[in-house]
Amino acid sequence: MSMLEIIDFGKQFTIHHLGKTRQAVKEINFNLEKGEFIGIVGKSGSGKSTILKSIYRTYLPDTGSILYNSDRFGTVDLFKASERQILYLRKHEIGYVSQFLNVMPRTTSRQLVEQALLEMGEPEEVALSEAEKALTHFELDPKLWDNYPNTFSGGEKLRLNIAIATVKKPRLLLLDEPTASLDQQSKLKVRQIIEKLKVNGTTLVGIFHDIEFMEGLCDKVYDMKARQLVREAGVSNEG
Repeated sequence: MSMLEIIDFGKQFTIHHLGKTRQAVKEINFNLEKGEFIGIVGKSGSGKSTILKSIYRTYLPDTGSILYNSDRFGTVDLFKASERQILYLRKHEIGYVSQFLNVMPRTTSRQLVEQALLEMGEPEEVALSEAEKALTHFELDPKLWDNYPNTFSGGEKLRLNIAIATVKKPRLLLLDEPTASLDQQSKLKVRQIIEKLKVNGTTLVGIFHDIEFMEGLCDKVYDMKARQLVREAGVSNEG
């Protein structure tokens, strides 16, 4: 089967104090083979992040199925997977990069990247070496490696967030505006990592407002307004 298949997916939110329900997304359908990259485009509020958070199971879908081809569990409907399965998948198979960095207090940036590898069972010396390579690639100043990231700038936090997620070489990587606050040089670093992950078989789902960044990178683009899949990046004007 495909690495990821989304079938008739829909999600609504209830605004309890107003007694109202809002339909965030509906009738979403697409699939990805191993190593493919789909970019999701659309206006703010169109439900792009809702799709990613539902794949990651931060949100529970209301309708449809999200089928993921797990290395350990086989075909899993992420809608129905157990909490134990979801925790395993997040730790070992599915990565998520958001615009925001949520980290444990009193943990340095070097330790955060190391921990991502240690929890996968990598030896300490490998985790240390790979962490330093990742931090170097994303040009995080070595003076910051042993500092707590709550003091970092927005761009530094985002680069660290990307390093933590990509160092694990996940089977499926979800990217929620990963270049939002980055300069052009840092964007190129992100692109290099994405290209390398694709070559090694990682499947990716990403949200970008920077359509130029997607050119030649995505295999497919899903347009939220049209609710349809297109093959060429840059076809949709919505962003």
